[in-house]
Amino acid sequence: MKFNNKPIIMSPIETITQPSPWKASQKAALRLFFLYFFLQSVPLDWKFYRKVFSTDWAHLHYGAIFELAHYSPAWFSATQGYADWVLLLGIAVVGAAIWGYADRRRERTDEFYDNLYYWIRVIVRYRLAVGMIAYGFIKLFPLQAPFPSLSNLNTNYGDFTRWKLFSMSLGIVPSYESFLGLVEIIGGLLLLYRKSASVGALIILIFLGNVYMSNIAYGGGDAVYSLYLISLALFILSYDIQRLADLLIFQRPAAPNRFSPVLSGKWKRSARLGLKAVFVLFFVVLYGFKTRNGYRHEPYQFPDTRGLDGTAGIYNVEQFRVNKDSLGYSRVDPIRWQDVVFEKWATISIRSNRPVVLDSNNVERLDPAGSERTYELEGSAARHYYSYTADTADKLITLQNKNPHYRGERWVLHYNRPDSSRIILWGIDPARDSVYVVLNRIHKKYLLEEAAHHGRDGGLKL
Repeated sequence: MKFNNKPIIMSPIETITQPSPWKASQKAALRLFFLYFFLQSVPLDWKFYRKVFSTDWAHLHYGAIFELAHYSPAWFSATQGYADWVLLLGIAVVGAAIWGYADRRRERTDEFYDNLYYWIRVIVRYRLAVGMIAYGFIKLFPLQAPFPSLSNLNTNYGDFTRWKLFSMSLGIVPSYESFLGLVEIIGGLLLLYRKSASVGALIILIFLGNVYMSNIAYGGGDAVYSLYLISLALFILSYDIQRLADLLIFQRPAAPNRFSPVLSGKWKRSARLGLKAVFVLFFVVLYGFKTRNGYRHEPYQFPDTRGLDGTAGIYNVEQFRVNKDSLGYSRVDPIRWQDVVFEKWATISIRSNRPVVLDSNNVERLDPAGSERTYELEGSAARHYYSYTADTADKLITLQNKNPHYRGERWVLHYNRPDSSRIILWGIDPARDSVYVVLNRIHKKYLLEEAAHHGRDGGLKL
């Protein structure tokens, strides 16, 4: 690509010339950054391709697309850490040194380095766009931070971890969550076009700066990943940062860099447009459609198996017997239940003084299998969560503790429902003792639900 060497007239006394030739230090830096960001952006990890080939493409779930988009190179554990950055940087340094030594024997033109810089920016732009759009759609259709479950609403504030409080605080304002998702999607779409890429990178830097600090402050699990995306955005913005500084801060004349590669041959130009069209159709149109359907029919945070009809609610434990010994209500007894919550889905949570080893997972996972969804109990103490199956013919209910620290805990209980507000359970606990429990529904209203309902109908008056 040859630049037009004719000066651009800005005023009667000011002119702007085209970019100066590449210096040796700039070439060395570009070789290093090219290798580093290539390794960070292009999937070279065999685990990524194992995921690609294990995906059910005939019945594609939006979670599978998210998992592919969420890729970042991780060599020391399941998720990327700072040690992976050091490893990739070391490889890039060695590779850049070998590359620089080899280039001493051949003269590289400025056009070669212009093209090299252009293509690594293309790779980084699209990698960052994928990451932003992937998160954007699960916020636009508020899936990432759902409205708190009944069990969450009946758990003391101090029994949640910081990140779970942050997630629930976002979940109670779905319109704000959708706005955040829209910002991410707009930033990602701007990256798809060379002329708007720096604007998109600037928007993303502001947004991800808040995300990164939130992860640090609330103990979130995506701190490394958000900083990874920030590094990509910084690299993209660096292309125009000097010109922006000249124009906006120093008030000096600045001209855009209008470089674009020469694609000789019609098939190359057609391939470029075709690849961009495929990208947009897959990561924007198809993924957006799948995410919208998921929001309407299959939210990924909570199980999709329906619970017993008409049981959803919180119940007071009126009677509790173990081996025919009645245990009175107690806030300190680790055995005696204090209250029980039946969710709309097949989950029961039980509050007692029995210690809970926290499931502290705080990394975003879109588990398509309903039984693997553990968001409701993650970061929450004081309650034990059980998935259950019910045999309505024999009136038998089987509870399985959902916490990975209690995988072996299983209850087999008979149940009876004398009326719509009363449930009687009896059977065998994990210690093989007989238990008998009488539950009475508490007719409780929740301010958050009332506010949401009255907000649609004209406002809530207190």
